Amino acid sequence: MFLMAGAMKATQPREKLLKQRPWTENFSTGRVRFIGVVELPAAIGLILPAASGIAVFLTPLAAAGLVVMMLLAVLTHIRRREPAAVAFTTVLLLAAAVVA
Repeated sequence: MFLMAGAMKATQPREKLLKQRPWTENFSTGRVRFIGVVELPAAIGLILPAASGIAVFLTPLAAAGLVVMMLLAVLTHIRRREPAAVAFTTVLLLAAAVVA
C-alpha cells in the first residue's frame, strides 16, 4: 500500500493527483513529491529487512516513521473535513503502530 502510494505521489502529474487525491491541492507539487519519496524507502524498510533477515531493526524504525506520517495525514484530513479519509488513514496508522 505505502509503496504504491509513494510511487504515485513521487511520479504522477499534479493534475492527475488532484483528481485522485483532493488533499494535494493544499500542498505544493514539491511537498507532495517529497511525501512520496519518503514513503518509498519506508515501505521498502517495512518489507525487505523482515523478509531477508538482514538488518531487521530497520523494520520497526520504518514503521515508526510511517506512524508519524500517518498521524500528520490524519490531521490534514480532519482539517479538510474528510471523514472517510480520516478513517482509512487511521487504520493505516494503527497497522504501522503494531509493526513499530
